[in-house]
Amino acid sequence: MKEKIITKAKEMFLKLGFKSITMDDIAGEMCISKKTIYKYFANKELLIEESVQIIHTEVNEIITEIIAKDFNAIEENFEIRRMFDDMFKSTDTSPIYQLKKHYPEVYQKVLKYQVEMCESCFRDNIEKGITQGLYRKEININAYVKFYYSLIFTINENTRSEREAFALEMEALEYHTRAMATEKGIAELQKHLLNSIT
Repeated sequence: MKEKIITKAKEMFLKLGFKSITMDDIAGEMCISKKTIYKYFANKELLIEESVQIIHTEVNEIITEIIAKDFNAIEENFEIRRMFDDMFKSTDTSPIYQLKKHYPEVYQKVLKYQVEMCESCFRDNIEKGITQGLYRKEININAYVKFYYSLIFTINENTRSEREAFALEMEALEYHTRAMATEKGIAELQKHLLNSIT
């Protein structure tokens, strides 16, 4: 039952927002009593925290699957962006924005895991791109990981609309890639930018 509650809560939080969904809403949607939810979760914050951990796990699994498909580094980044778009397309408000604004304590708890996952993913992608001749060999990998991470999280933490956040993230991805790319990388980037428009 606990897993079912988390699954339903996660769906509702992502679709309608962490703040607007109440324990009553979740209970009503599941045709169970609110008391049943409180049996597993002492408060809404704990339910949000566990839901967010599940979202992170799912995101990590999908990213791992994308990486296993052996795309080139630039293509990989576009595939990951597409995955985020599919996953959060029914969401009006950016989940990270919501968490930081309405549940800062939960946000701080999940932030550490999020940072580690993203920085590891960005680093692996840059190293892969250098090996493939798509990114310049002389770049400072640690600095570029920090730059890109700061860009993405500043967008998500401060942009209320998920649509607007997605559009800005695409701009950030182009900016990040152009800053690192070789001529071969620029040609690859242009191809994916054209595909993302059509």
